[in-house]
Amino acid sequence: MSKGKLFVISGPSGVGKGTVKARLFEEFQKCVVYSVSATTRGPREGEVDGRDYFFIDKPEFLHRIEQDEFLEHAEFSGNYYGTPKDAVLRQLDSGKDVVLEIEVQGALQVMEKMPECVSVFIKAPSFEILEQRLRGRGTETEEVILRRLTQAKRELEFAPRYMYEIINDDVECAYLRLREIYLTHSEVAREAYRI
Repeated sequence: MSKGKLFVISGPSGVGKGTVKARLFEEFQKCVVYSVSATTRGPREGEVDGRDYFFIDKPEFLHRIEQDEFLEHAEFSGNYYGTPKDAVLRQLDSGKDVVLEIEVQGALQVMEKMPECVSVFIKAPSFEILEQRLRGRGTETEEVILRRLTQAKRELEFAPRYMYEIINDDVECAYLRLREIYLTHSEVAREAYRI
């Protein structure tokens, strides 16, 4: 049995990461798993510990940072978020590929700790199209949209540090490119699906 491979996917809000990633999970469900993050924020309605997040308190989270138990971690709005290293390594050792969909700062930490990971940055065809997509959702205030656009500008600067860049101007084409990258690097998938 082959060891799994770690895939890191990043990209600005509104580029369609979730849609493209969901297609990968649908097609290769036998061999790919999503990494569950840990957080110090309380669970939202319907969220389940261990499925949506590992919910832990701040002192415990800080202790785990000191013990180097996270592949990456960051603080947002007064709460900590991180990727537990043991959970990822266990999945990889069991022959599963692991996908992390994380923001750029976390991705850079993972690339440093696990340089063998496969990193993919997904972006819109242009900044104007990204803005149209964010506004087209109709779910966020102008303030949130402007904050997301500012963040996107910062994130795009780091795209060249990733192994691959995918321009999502068409979901099907973007998925086929992600699929090609995945199969190039996943011995597990090639064995499981005899590709």
